[in-house]
Amino acid sequence: MNMAIDEALLESAIVPCVRFYRWQSAALSFGYFGKFAEVASYASERDLVRRWTGGGIVLHENDLTYSIVIPARDQAFAESSIVIYESIHRALCAALNAMGKRAFVAASLNPGGASAAQHAGVSAIACHCFANPVRADVMLDSRKIAGAAQRRTRRGLLQQGSIQSIRIHTNLAEKFAASLSAGCSRRELTKEVLQRARELARQKYEAESWLRKR
Repeated sequence: MNMAIDEALLESAIVPCVRFYRWQSAALSFGYFGKFAEVASYASERDLVRRWTGGGIVLHENDLTYSIVIPARDQAFAESSIVIYESIHRALCAALNAMGKRAFVAASLNPGGASAAQHAGVSAIACHCFANPVRADVMLDSRKIAGAAQRRTRRGLLQQGSIQSIRIHTNLAEKFAASLSAGCSRRELTKEVLQRARELARQKYEAESWLRKR
């Protein structure tokens, strides 16, 4: 349902929005291009879901997960994927640093020469994302604490991210949202978005054909 709500928001978004959510039980999400065989061994201990965005394996339990939707009509949509990725993570760093952390956005950590944009959310490599920091991930004390993955369509851009390996303060979401935009306001998910999300959850994200797509 988390994955379905994010997709439903991308379908219907008129203005940029950020959504925060947690997990009812231990879970694992893996990228659109990932191979099911590489996560199958976790099925007995975690709920598994294939994301619509790219990237690798992310373990969810105590993390704070977010999604950001930028509609195609918004001027930010014209920016490259890596610029958007880095801008969002700079806003997260600002929120964390205002709470006394010393977080920073990683410089290029990819000596192999692959493009930064490829690794910053659209990589097809099925790896444990938090063991492999790349450019523009959020770092704290030499460890990765936040990464994300993206999907771009004609409707807009979806970025799904996870913040973990730190104590999640109760007001982190509010501070992050305020760092993204001074004009943020809270709103509830509409009945239409929830209805569409239930359809997507049933027809797509709950289906074995989607989970085992590759």
